Amino acid sequence: MSTFIAIVLAAVLTNNFITNKTYGICPFLGVSKKTSSALGMGVAVTVVMALATLVTYPIYTYVMVPLGFDFLEIIFFIFIIASLVQMLEMIIKKISPPLYNAMGVYLPLITTNCAVLGVTELVIGDMSAIIGTAAMNVGWAVLYAFFAGIGFTLVMIIMSGLREKLNYYKTPKALTGFPTAMVTACFICMAFMVFTI
Repeated sequence: MSTFIAIVLAAVLTNNFITNKTYGICPFLGVSKKTSSALGMGVAVTVVMALATLVTYPIYTYVMVPLGFDFLEIIFFIFIIASLVQMLEMIIKKISPPLYNAMGVYLPLITTNCAVLGVTELVIGDMSAIIGTAAMNVGWAVLYAFFAGIGFTLVMIIMSGLREKLNYYKTPKALTGFPTAMVTACFICMAFMVFTI
């Protein structure tokens, strides 16, 4: 139980991919203008993170390492992630065209989202700092990836909520738009630093 709690807290708060590792900044700043699109992007990234880890971890552990192909991990992982994103893009386009249109170019960019690749790389690396003495396996890896996606979604929703709220206030012309988004992002990151102390 302590391993489960450690993984959840580390993935969502302590080692959050946006606020701590600064992965996935492109969709974080680009899709967080509206809460609905931020939530959709967060769910899409969470699904891709979990599925990518579910596929890449066993392939790496049981196929690539025994055959000595572990040095090609990034190429294999990007290919797998790209395939998963293409499938997800087709599903979202069919199920929810407004969400598909709201995500725009950022949906295909999940393929190159460093948060997705980062989680697949992190779980095959040294996770002993996160899960203690427990051995990493595919279950813990997928659990970590899923909650890393939840943490990604949480920060996206916080950012989008703040940006929507800031639209109602008059800001100096020089700070309107992207500068305000950057200042807001900095304050969110500073707030999440509380969990790393």
